Amino acid sequence: MTALTLSTAAAPGLRADAIVIGVAKGAQGPVVTPGAEAVDKAYDGRLAGILETLGATGAEGEVTKLPAPAGFKAPLVLAVGLGGEPEKDASYDAEALRRAAGVAARALTGSKKAAFALPLTDAGDIGAVAEGVALGAYSFDTYKGTARTGSDAKAKNGKAPLAEATLLGGKPRDAAHKAALARAAAVTDELNRARDLVNTPPNDLNPEAFAAIAQAAAKEHGIKVQVLDEKALAKGGYGGILGVGSGSASAPRLVKLSYTSSKAKKHLAFVGKGITYDSGGISLKPAGHNETMKCDMSGAAAVFAAVVAVARLGLDVNVTGWLALAENMPSGSATRPGDVLRMYSGKTVEVLNTDAEGRLVLADALWAASAENPDAIVDVATLTGAMMLALGNRTFGIMANDDAFRSAVHEAAEEVGEPAWPMPLPEHLRKGMDSPVADIANMGERMGGGLVAGLFLKEFVGEGITWAHLDIAGPAFNEGGPFGYTPKGGTGTAVRTLVRLAELTAAGDLG
Repeated sequence: MTALTLSTAAAPGLRADAIVIGVAKGAQGPVVTPGAEAVDKAYDGRLAGILETLGATGAEGEVTKLPAPAGFKAPLVLAVGLGGEPEKDASYDAEALRRAAGVAARALTGSKKAAFALPLTDAGDIGAVAEGVALGAYSFDTYKGTARTGSDAKAKNGKAPLAEATLLGGKPRDAAHKAALARAAAVTDELNRARDLVNTPPNDLNPEAFAAIAQAAAKEHGIKVQVLDEKALAKGGYGGILGVGSGSASAPRLVKLSYTSSKAKKHLAFVGKGITYDSGGISLKPAGHNETMKCDMSGAAAVFAAVVAVARLGLDVNVTGWLALAENMPSGSATRPGDVLRMYSGKTVEVLNTDAEGRLVLADALWAASAENPDAIVDVATLTGAMMLALGNRTFGIMANDDAFRSAVHEAAEEVGEPAWPMPLPEHLRKGMDSPVADIANMGERMGGGLVAGLFLKEFVGEGITWAHLDIAGPAFNEGGPFGYTPKGGTGTAVRTLVRLAELTAAGDLG
């Protein structure tokens, strides 16, 4: 993990591999942003012109490197684009700062230390830049050449992530600044842990292994943990989780993580889909659709990371995380299309497509979460390709049984920089899941498939409980190149939204 520190030192005298400054798109060309005054002065006030000569425009994500001026102890100045300038007297958008810091951190792979002289007007900006650095510096090299075991270890290409980042303008003794940095460190540590889990190959991360990781983290952070193995699941009647996992040599698990605070007045439940590998089961996925299906446990990874982050932050809210873990494989013992499963709630489900398995494991976990009567439940899942068709690869959908709660979740997601969009739950689509042999089928109308999945889950939420469903199928796994602070591979999406919901609940600002 990249070490994060604050400093009021002047940029010229700071020993580092690089000084990072911001540049924005102005009406007359690139504009050097606040925080870089000392650097600009060392170039005799001509830094913007020099950057323009080098081709810089200030566009978001643009990186321009130039030799540091005479007298600087750092040899390099790295200018990163923030996009357009803010309105008069307004500060730079937090997400713009996150993305710029992430781009710079990734560009400085192989460096030991960098000083970030980006615009910092308050503690919120410090948190944003710190998050961007820690998330942008992430890499997953466990299975390459030499595995990293510490900040001095190297990946196969000989370059380790940026080891240390100092935020210039942040005051080390200011309580708000220190708190913002500590929060950023806790959240990004756990979000990167979620990324690691998503990126881990399924031969090393099956349900049992995931459960063991959760147990170890729970012990470390004072979280109560309960793991139901296949025998306990059978005894309890968890037909959905057992049915999905029945075709695999790796047995399913249901993990319950409980963080409690003596000052808590509210209780949130987070439920995560944890299909550690999804072949589609008997309804086998076609060639070209299996290669990234290790990411089908991204929802459970997000829930796990969020609960641990909440514990590390010591928030005054009770949070229970439910990880519904199974591997969906075809075999002689696998659930078949046409089989009927009796769920933990007692309802029966006709399985028309074994590749619509996520809703089955979530149904059992949602009912288990409902039994504790929390103030709200939020489930997170890479649930449907239909949501990707609707919203693309970078935006997750939000469905809920309460419009105000759906809006609150959307606002929280946008606040932390996770693109999301509210989606409806049209009641007329429910009829398509009517079954002649069971209480409900696991498939309905093809059009609006993401909404149909949401309606299915709604059937397994306890009466009177506020609930939201996050379909993160699009942004959970980035198959393209890195951008902003988002790497290729597992992204850890929804972790920050869940943590923000917990913070708002603890403060009494959510419901």
